[in-house]
Order: sequence, then structure tokens, then C-alpha cells
Amino acid sequence: MSSENKKEMLLVGFLQASNCSNYTGSWRHPETDSNFLDLAFYQNIATTLERGKFHLAFIDDRLAMPSRFGNTHKDAVELGIRAVKLDVVPIITAMGLATSNLGLGATYSTTYYSPFHVARLFASIDHFTQGRSAWNVVTSLNDSEAQNFGVSEHLAHDARYDSADEFMSVVCSLWDSWEHGAMVADKDSGQFADSTKVHRIDHSGPYFQSQGAFTVPHTPQGHPVIIQAGQSERGRKFAARWGELLFVIYPTADGCRAYRQNLRQQNEELGRDPDSVKVAPAVYVVVGESEEIAQEKLAFINSLANQTDSLVLLSEVFNYDFAQHPTHEPLSDEILESMTGLRGFLDRVIELSGTKNPSVDDFIRCSGRGTLSELPVFTGTPQQIADQMESWFLTESCDGFVLAATHMPGTYVDFVEMVVPELQHRGLFRKDYVSGTLRENLGMPNL
Repeated sequence: MSSENKKEMLLVGFLQASNCSNYTGSWRHPETDSNFLDLAFYQNIATTLERGKFHLAFIDDRLAMPSRFGNTHKDAVELGIRAVKLDVVPIITAMGLATSNLGLGATYSTTYYSPFHVARLFASIDHFTQGRSAWNVVTSLNDSEAQNFGVSEHLAHDARYDSADEFMSVVCSLWDSWEHGAMVADKDSGQFADSTKVHRIDHSGPYFQSQGAFTVPHTPQGHPVIIQAGQSERGRKFAARWGELLFVIYPTADGCRAYRQNLRQQNEELGRDPDSVKVAPAVYVVVGESEEIAQEKLAFINSLANQTDSLVLLSEVFNYDFAQHPTHEPLSDEILESMTGLRGFLDRVIELSGTKNPSVDDFIRCSGRGTLSELPVFTGTPQQIADQMESWFLTESCDGFVLAATHMPGTYVDFVEMVVPELQHRGLFRKDYVSGTLRENLGMPNL
């Protein structure tokens, strides 16, 4: 591929504020650093990603320990199945202090926080990092999360998105309530800010009330970059309206391409520029100096998973206790309808299983939850990895990739040292940052 090619992919590091990555078995890897309770652990990953010119890192989150399987947290604790979930904001703040260019994203729920709180939090981070903040917008998953916030059960799927639409409207109104140039800070005249350029929003809706005025002046980006992952029909509508960086899970390039085309069509219908919205699938990368070495690494990493990991994580993500059934038993329409977690994930299991009533075994096999098969796995030499990424990218299946870790920090180190130079050599990835905000580095305007 010619180095004159101007189309360059975006790269995102995918982290957990946890004892493991999204691959639960990662904590069992002998090369995984166990100091996940130390901020230096996350700062080390951040500086590695910045050395590789990654656009941003973002941290996924849940608001509860996995405890839906068998209605107990026992397995999660005993087997380290995302048992630890630290607050993400101190972590991205520390990562920001250790870097100068890397974008910093954190997951925050629209279901269990208030719009004013989230708006102020991310506006503050955007100022502190000189315009490098991103918010991964989620509606949360299950009853365990609800019960940690004093609510008996989680909202129904579509109702969560109805609430989230209003939440986003309030947050964006708060961010816009300080106009450009409102802050004067003129010590001679004694005027701090122009009150005619600072506005109350006086919002009153079915889910939220917020008066303002907002307490954080206009930020370097205007709005933090909005990350979203909606893949159900209702989730896609939400993503098309609000999302700017779409983090998705598709096992094939064709499936990801169809999603991207559908999203772009919805963007056009909403009057949004389709090119302003980026789609990046999550992938694992296992790279070696030779194909044989890479395959040996892959076989070992695969061996770290077990079935309990899968069942605990499936129960979490679908808000349903899979311990109630023998693994071979098909699940009834009524049971499937009662699952209030990720609807897009359920649709995928039904499609891949070839039956409208998949069994627990089908859920394990077709979801890949708790195993590497949940995501595409690019394996081989740096050249072979680049070939696979190039194929997805140049066929317009995606705008870049979200790199998930099989072990930490080794996944990121191997990728930065071995794969990034090959991508740069092919003209597929940049060699340096653009001076400015995360938005400017993503080719988006500041607001």
C-alpha cells in the first residue's frame, strides 16, 4: 500500500478498571501485572498507548459485581470474574497527568447518575486535560446495578433509551449554556464574566429536571467526544442521534460493514454528516515474531478461559440467571423476552445459533462471552496482523479498531512495538498527533 494514502485508521485502547481486561482469563496470564490497584499500572498503559500514537484510551465499567448467576457473587469473587471495579474518573485523571496527547474516555451511566453531575464531571476533565476527554454513554445492564443504587430492578430496555435521550439533551444544553467568550476575567474592570452569555436551561421533562446555570465555563472541545455502543434497533437509533465514536462488537467484517452503512444512512436522515461519525470494532490481537510463535501464544491464552467465566458474564449481560437451566435446554420465548440486558447481543445469539430458542450451550458458543471468540482475533506476524486490519479498513467495514487486551500491559506493548510500525509503513496509521484537542485528532470540529 502506498504511503501517500491519506485515509488513516483510528486506534483506541480498551481498558477495564478491574483485576482483568474484558477477557476474564487475562488476570491468570503469568505476564499480567497484578498491580491493578495502583494508579501507576494505568499510567504505564497510557504512556505506552501514547508512544504508539493511539487516539484515545477508554475504560469500560459496570456498577455492580457480577452476581446474577445463581443469585450470588461467589463465583465472581472466587474466580476473579471482574470482581473488582474501581471508579474510572481518578484513573483517567491520573492517565491524563502522565500523558500530553492521548484522549481519555470513561464510562458513565445515564440510568444511575444525574445529568448535572455527569455534565460537570466531564466538562471539568476536558479543562484539566486541555480538551482530551470522552464519555462512553451507557444505560447499564442489570438488577444488580439497580440494587446498588437503591432501586429494586433495572428499567426495561427501550425505557432506558427513552430516558437516555432526555439525559443527553439536558447534558448538552448544560455544556452549551456558557457561550464562547463568556468568561472575561478583567481584573481592572472587576468583571469576571458576561452574564448575558451564561444561561439557565430550565429543563423539565418526564425523567429529569435541571435549572442551571451551569458551573463550568465552555470547555476546549465544547462537548467531550461521545462514545456509544448501541447495536439493538433502539440502541442504533440512540447511537445515530448522539454517538460520535461507535464502539461495536461484530465477528466479521461483513457484519460490521452492514452496521456502518446502516448507521451512516440514519445519520443522513437525521441531518448529521455521516463522515463525522466513526465506527471502531473491538478486536484482540495476538502477535508474534513468527506465525508459529503467535499460534502458540493464542493457544495458551485460550486455555485460560473456563465455562464458569462464560455463564457468570452471560447472566450479567442479559440480566438473567442462567444457572436455572441445564446447558442443553432450549429457552422459551417467555424467558428470552424477560432478558432486559443487551438486546443487540441477544439478537446476535439468536441469529448465529440458527434457532429462535437457543439453549444455554448456544449462548456460550454464539456469544463467545468469557472467551476470545467474543471478538475477532487477529493473529500472526506484524505483517499478517496488518493485512487483516487493512482488509477490514479499506473495505469500509470500519474507521479503525478498539484494541482489547489478552494480558496487561503486554498486549499494548506488543502492538505498539510490532504492529504500529507496520501500519505506519503502509500509510494506514499516523506517525504523530495533531496539535489540539481529541476532536481535532479524530478529524472532528470543536463545538
